[in-house]
Amino acid sequence: MVEQLTRADRMALGKDARTLAPLESQAEFAPDRSRDPVGLLLGQAKSRVAELVPVRHGRMLVSAFTFYRGAALPMAADLATTPASGLRVQLCGDAHLANFGAFASPERRLVFDVNDFDETVPGPFEWDVKRLAASLAVAGRDNGFPLKARRKIVLAAAEGYRTAMRGFAEQPLLDVWYAHLDIEQAIGDFRAQMKAKKFKAAKGLLAKAHTADSTKAQRKLTTIADGQRRIVSQPPMIMPIEEVFASVQADAIYQEIRTVLGKYRRTLQSDRRHLLEQFSLVQVARKVVGVGSVGTRAWILLLDGGDGTEPLFLQAKEAQPSVLAEYCGRSQYTNQGERVVAGQHLMQAESDIFLGWTRATGPDKVDRDFYVRQLKDWKFSFPIELMIPSGMALYAGICGWTLARAHARSGDRVALAAYLGDSDRFDQVIADFAETYADQNERDYAAFQAAVKDGKAEATTEI
Repeated sequence: MVEQLTRADRMALGKDARTLAPLESQAEFAPDRSRDPVGLLLGQAKSRVAELVPVRHGRMLVSAFTFYRGAALPMAADLATTPASGLRVQLCGDAHLANFGAFASPERRLVFDVNDFDETVPGPFEWDVKRLAASLAVAGRDNGFPLKARRKIVLAAAEGYRTAMRGFAEQPLLDVWYAHLDIEQAIGDFRAQMKAKKFKAAKGLLAKAHTADSTKAQRKLTTIADGQRRIVSQPPMIMPIEEVFASVQADAIYQEIRTVLGKYRRTLQSDRRHLLEQFSLVQVARKVVGVGSVGTRAWILLLDGGDGTEPLFLQAKEAQPSVLAEYCGRSQYTNQGERVVAGQHLMQAESDIFLGWTRATGPDKVDRDFYVRQLKDWKFSFPIELMIPSGMALYAGICGWTLARAHARSGDRVALAAYLGDSDRFDQVIADFAETYADQNERDYAAFQAAVKDGKAEATTEI
């Protein structure tokens, strides 16, 4: 059982944390002279699929923001050198603005939440806030926003986080646990904050989210060949498993996959396990996903409910140790897939009904951990490039609220609220940090570009 402190004691903890890390200190970032962000990024290639590492590098070269998305490890190392209050929560670990989005709840409502937990571990709450804040500054620069507009955007995120946390501190724990954001309601607020043409485009994308499901994925990703439903090969982006392991007998591959699926099913609650058992495996393929995740092993699994008209697409994504683990403590879970799933359940208001984990041994005889979820279930990410400053500020506030709600579920919301305070001092220092780190990100991006140019890092930009 968790020790139950009085509310007064919890408030005192938050105020005492200001002695350890005064609010003003949260703006501090002084790059260590020995830091080597390019070296850290290249070191990650050792555990990834070698032929896909250049694809990852190519995607990171697109812009300073795509570089930032892939550079979670260098920032984790940097955050470890900054002041910390000692107030810990379950971290997303990579809370940049593109890792928030909409998806279907089990009740078939479109909800908005944090949606990437590859790096989740317990750690200092500031690290998620700073990762989000700096991402807004970097994205604002990519969109051509001036400094004043970027600062307003970051202030909106920090204020959204702070005021939400103070609100949650006054609510019963069960109310906090059940809180969620209905994006269909919130999307109306964007209308006045976006150019009419851009809002119409974004609204159309949101409407399409309701059709982003396994049936649509089947139409897009498969074809009928020799009377059988098959996943279309699009190397290197999508490759049927028979092509990836051409030297291994297909029967042996699928026998192992069915064994792994059985282990995964046992991690689901009983009703969902019963539902999954109604589907049979059709085919598996490797799929390249994301920016920072490229090179980790990600598989899509086509299953069918019986007659070829009831598809279910699952995604099994490799879970490696969090990039934060070295800096804020390793996970209590020995299976990294379980780490991801446990963190996701703790932080999200509602999660995919098929979210589970497993471990698989590849043809190379190496054990790897995976987490599994649906490939498509009304997933929608708001197009950052369509945002004008006022629209991004509104979005930033929603992200701040959402992150606070996620943190309030695992951390001491009363202590956090006391630390943050009721003035805008926290907001201002986070905005200062965001611009400072955006400057550092540009220097790191330039160093990465130089490494590619000099042949120290290989990149494929055509994919």
